[in-house]
Amino acid sequence: MRKVAIVSIGLCSISVALAQAQGPVPPPKVLVIFREYVKPGKSGTLHEKTEAAFVQAVERAKWPEHYLAVNSLTGPTRALFLFGYESLEAWENDIQATAKNTALTAGLDRAGIADGELLSSTDGGTFLYREDLSFAAPLNIAEMRYFSIVAVHVRPGHSSEYEEMIKLWNDARTKAKVDVHLAAYQIYAGGSSLLTYLNFTPLKSLAGLEASNAANAKAVDEALGEEGLKKRNDLMASSVESVERQLFIFSPKMSYPPDAWVTADPAFWKPKPTKAAAMTSPGAKKENAKPSGN
Repeated sequence: MRKVAIVSIGLCSISVALAQAQGPVPPPKVLVIFREYVKPGKSGTLHEKTEAAFVQAVERAKWPEHYLAVNSLTGPTRALFLFGYESLEAWENDIQATAKNTALTAGLDRAGIADGELLSSTDGGTFLYREDLSFAAPLNIAEMRYFSIVAVHVRPGHSSEYEEMIKLWNDARTKAKVDVHLAAYQIYAGGSSLLTYLNFTPLKSLAGLEASNAANAKAVDEALGEEGLKKRNDLMASSVESVERQLFIFSPKMSYPPDAWVTADPAFWKPKPTKAAAMTSPGAKKENAKPSGN
């Protein structure tokens, strides 16, 4: 599957979490993530220019739905494109609707030519929101500037222990009254294991983050108490295979934000346009979407 196909599908049904007016809203029930791994020396303004062609295509179509792009600050150089849906059925309906809009899909196809020249690989996956494993998730994402994304891989046969551990942890967070917001997702398709969870924590700033994390961890440990702390640690040791944390920064130039976001903060969400890159290559197809995570 080419990237332009994934993008055009996603544009058709971005969740209310992106499209509603500013204010705290719940995360989308279905999250489609598309990743682009950028070649060395091809990120930054070069990638912004090729992505501008996608944004311009949807703006010309006056497309009513929106998407958010973020760039990696840690790990491999990559961009994530986040598309939200209210259901898998809504995703299916939008695939069909997009296919009928030949002008838009033609524009996205053209945009994919130049963009593909900058990329080493792409992949994608679909995740389902786990409200029961989230904590104070509704937020005004328009005010945020970063995501901390933690990928947790759970041992086969130990998902119930993992979920028990998270609920124990969240009960302690509630008791400690910590200022933490976390949206949990479980992979539905696009990975080698269905026991992969993504935990999104939106951030306004990185300033003071280390001290804040340390203070919150201490407060939660105290709320758990000695017995609860031992139980949490035992459940983690038995259920969790690996944990990976990565940081991402929002990219307004590669995003298609809703009008309410732009009105609230035009300097950030509607920066000076990046001139779209010329479509000089007839190639650059990106095939075979694979697992998407962080």
